[in-house]
Amino acid sequence: MNTQLRMRRATDTRKRLIEAALYLFWLQGYASTGIADILARAKANAGSFYYFFKTKEELLLAVLEAYIEGLQPVIVGPVFSEITDPIERVFGILAFYRNNLLATGCTYGCPIGRLALEIPEEQFKVHKRLADNFDGWTAAVEKCLEDVRDRLPPGTNLKTLSQFVLTVMEGGVMQARAHREIGPFDASVDHLRGYFALLMEKEKNK
Repeated sequence: MNTQLRMRRATDTRKRLIEAALYLFWLQGYASTGIADILARAKANAGSFYYFFKTKEELLLAVLEAYIEGLQPVIVGPVFSEITDPIERVFGILAFYRNNLLATGCTYGCPIGRLALEIPEEQFKVHKRLADNFDGWTAAVEKCLEDVRDRLPPGTNLKTLSQFVLTVMEGGVMQARAHREIGPFDASVDHLRGYFALLMEKEKNK
């Protein structure tokens, strides 16, 4: 077997391990997912796992990196390609999570939010990467808000407003999952839309 083929197979194995862990951590949680579960889903052996990752935490960090890398192509890019108005882009991002809730009978949960609640506080590296994921998400929203700064009141803190949008999404998802119905998510987003309307009306009528 030549070196190039070995490298390609190794890359494929690592990718399968990350994809398997990504799915299982979302489906059943980090603590409830054993390495044997990941190996079975990835169709890999223990030697392959420990070649790439010393611990399950190292694999989790790779999963969180994959989420960061996927934000643009999976969520932001498709929304921005279909919607031109920056405010509507924000709600387009929120609609992505709504669609996932509907597709799963309101059992879907934001994987980053779920991990943030589950991972023990002493796993500092993991929480730093979780924060990086949240920061990437809010940065995409903040960019939309920056594009309509002239439609918002002067002095509006766009960073904290984008964090508020994230809070609405996470809270709406959790409540929809708890109630097993989309109503709580839609109500949260409707109130957010009303808040944006008030902000823009205030600037328009100043």
